[in-house]
Amino acid sequence: VQLQASGGGLVQPGGSLRLSCAASGFTLDYYAIGWFRQAPGQEREGVACISSSSSDGSTYVVDSVKGRFTISRDNAKNTVYLQMNSLKPEDTAVYYCATDGYVGSSCPPVHDYAYWGQGTLVTVSS
Repeated sequence: VQLQASGGGLVQPGGSLRLSCAASGFTLDYYAIGWFRQAPGQEREGVACISSSSSDGSTYVVDSVKGRFTISRDNAKNTVYLQMNSLKPEDTAVYYCATDGYVGSSCPPVHDYAYWGQGTLVTVSS
């Protein structure tokens, strides 16, 4: 199981970015995928999750980004996206995607995420 996050960069406050989580060697649609972030000196925080399509495909976003961030899938591209709008300086962090690796799973507890992609840095600054 190999995941790769991409799409980070420097954006001004109020701007948008779309992060991508791509998979190698397996079909992302079968798995719950979560997005996490870690700011300097802070603990890693769960941001969003999408359940496997064979579960119910439900999505979840943490309250601090609700209404600004959206998680979605493009099965044709075997990719999960995190659309981030109205970005704030406090959104600055390294963003990671991860999965528990279980086929058909719903969004698992944070401690069950076992496979992680490398991070992509998002910097929100003027």
